[in-house]
Amino acid sequence: MDAVPPLARWFHFMAGIMWVGLLYYFNFVHMAALKSAAADGSAAAINRHVAPRALAWFRWAAVATWLTGAALLGKDFTAAFTLQAGHLAIGIGAWLGTIMLVNVWALLWPAQKLALGLIEASEAQRGGARRRAFIVSRLNLVLSFPLLFFMGAAGHGASYF
Repeated sequence: MDAVPPLARWFHFMAGIMWVGLLYYFNFVHMAALKSAAADGSAAAINRHVAPRALAWFRWAAVATWLTGAALLGKDFTAAFTLQAGHLAIGIGAWLGTIMLVNVWALLWPAQKLALGLIEASEAQRGGARRRAFIVSRLNLVLSFPLLFFMGAAGHGASYF
């Protein structure tokens, strides 16, 4: 079983890149592109063909990142989540990742389904869902910066923790 930790670390790293990379794509590229596409009438194609596929990868990368992170914590899972001495940095990172995961599945995805028309809704409901998705996505964007700091600090022996 010596191969499990390196494999879990590799999958955690790759899934994390996918998750955070798509988070940054949606916040820095996709939203601006949709504004331009709305002006020339091509936003519907982006919402129909690109967004659902990218959102599926985004959601499941979040799950894979969290599960492989939990596997890496192993016997230190409780110590990390209760922020015990020696586990503060990884614990804060794990909590931020958990909050972001819950945001993705409990807040962002339901709003995106409405906003993209994957679920029938009135235009007012879609507008509200678009706003909710925007706010939650920006919240996760902001949380990703300390998340990356604490994950890096935990893995590189930051003396402050």
